[in-house]
Amino acid sequence: MSSQPQLAPSPPRSARVDWRAQEMLLLSQVMRSMGRSVDSQAVLREMLHLMSELLGLNRGRIVLADEAVPRGQPVASRIRHAYGLTRDEMARGAYGPGEGVTGRVLGTGQPALVQDVDAEPAFLFRCVPRARLPPETVAFIALPIEVDRVTVGVLACHRIRMRDRQLSDDVALLGILATLAGRLLQLEQLVAATTRGLEERNAQLTEALHSSAARYGIVGSAPPLLRAITALERVSGASASVLLLGESGTGKELFARALHLASPRRDGPFVKVNCAAIPDTLFESELFGHERGAFTGAQGERAGWFELAHGGTIFLDEIGELPLPLQTKLLRTLQEGTVLRLGAKRERQVDARLVVATHRELGQEVAAGRFRRDLYYRLNVIPIRLPALRERPQDIPLLVAHFLNRANQAHQRNVILTPEAVALLVAHPWPGNIRELGNLVERLVLLSDAPLAGVAAITRLLQSDDAADTPVAAAVAAPALPGDPMPLVRDYRPADSHTARLLADTLARHGGNRTRAAAALGLSLRQFSYRCRKLGL
Repeated sequence: MSSQPQLAPSPPRSARVDWRAQEMLLLSQVMRSMGRSVDSQAVLREMLHLMSELLGLNRGRIVLADEAVPRGQPVASRIRHAYGLTRDEMARGAYGPGEGVTGRVLGTGQPALVQDVDAEPAFLFRCVPRARLPPETVAFIALPIEVDRVTVGVLACHRIRMRDRQLSDDVALLGILATLAGRLLQLEQLVAATTRGLEERNAQLTEALHSSAARYGIVGSAPPLLRAITALERVSGASASVLLLGESGTGKELFARALHLASPRRDGPFVKVNCAAIPDTLFESELFGHERGAFTGAQGERAGWFELAHGGTIFLDEIGELPLPLQTKLLRTLQEGTVLRLGAKRERQVDARLVVATHRELGQEVAAGRFRRDLYYRLNVIPIRLPALRERPQDIPLLVAHFLNRANQAHQRNVILTPEAVALLVAHPWPGNIRELGNLVERLVLLSDAPLAGVAAITRLLQSDDAADTPVAAAVAAPALPGDPMPLVRDYRPADSHTARLLADTLARHGGNRTRAAAALGLSLRQFSYRCRKLGL
């Protein structure tokens, strides 16, 4: 820090200074310095230097509030930038709330003009003792620096009181410089915030790349999704069962396949089984196979899904739909590593890693007696919860782009969305999660009349989905009266109680979500799936 400069004596009357020209030169130099850099350290020090050299406003300093003070607490401050003060003098320039002239300006946001520092009791002489100041009458000017209408600092300086320049001119010029300083500090804060945001985004993208999400076909980089992928990769080399939890439509099958691809079994088969789509009478034969003559129509032997998954991975989706008798047999297969075909007398060895998924709370199913406790503990070795789409809204633009690209290629279209339309999709809660989003984008591509789809097109589709949430079951059964208790047991419905058109329309209105479509018709998911299969849907 430079040593304390000597105040220049007032020029003789025969050599009057053109103060207006000096002011313009100072402002032009400050603006040029701000145009070259947003570094407040360099710009503010140059400002203070020009104040001293061109206008005789000496010992200029920028006092800023301490950012570390908690919100609501009294604000302390210290000198951050100065010209004409030594390092020791700057270090002494710390002020408590309302302390001295500087602390009062910072606390009230009101400027202060001290005509004579010797006559002002609040002037502390903290930085520079009176003996080191000129013997003439010394004035002190302090003006607030504001950012977003909040006082964050003070611009202050000394000047000789008796000069041929009006004191009010100095106050006016310092007001302009204080405003420029506030804008510079605000710009620096915005740049710093943007930089932090970009750094965080880059860190997320780097983490996403390191997690190899793209290799698994998983779109997104939101922290909840990355945590699930990280957990998946950590357990990929193990052989223990994995339980995928989460709402319907969150991509459990994609995660199960990713777990298979990340495991040493990647070269083996990956077998997926939807337990909700298998009738009760066929469960055992489908999972464990059967021998010839095991039941009517069994013309030959058939390997079950577990045998077909030997050396690889078997994925049982909607495991909560598995009937209780089959739960016992599944538990034995997991414990012994063997399967017993229907009608067979000899067990067969199988080596398949089990991955299961459910949108149900299996703990509640166990408490209700609908799921075996010992099987639950066997399956719940490594639980991984998949986030709902509303928990990762920052991934929605990426997912929209992915689904748009896929739908455009599949249907030979070239539909794109406006930024406002994408923002509307980001704000939607998406109860059907990724499956619902993908379905909506595909419908948009098929139904759009123009290559550019905006807010109106998205709103129409979302409103049609909301209208479809009303119970369609009223078409086949009288609605319950308000206040009527829900029946503990569903009314019996014959297998042909619903037409193919009604089933298809209900499924379409709910974006392909079978669980919601079944609930709207008053059916269980298994009943709905059985009727769809029977009618060839």
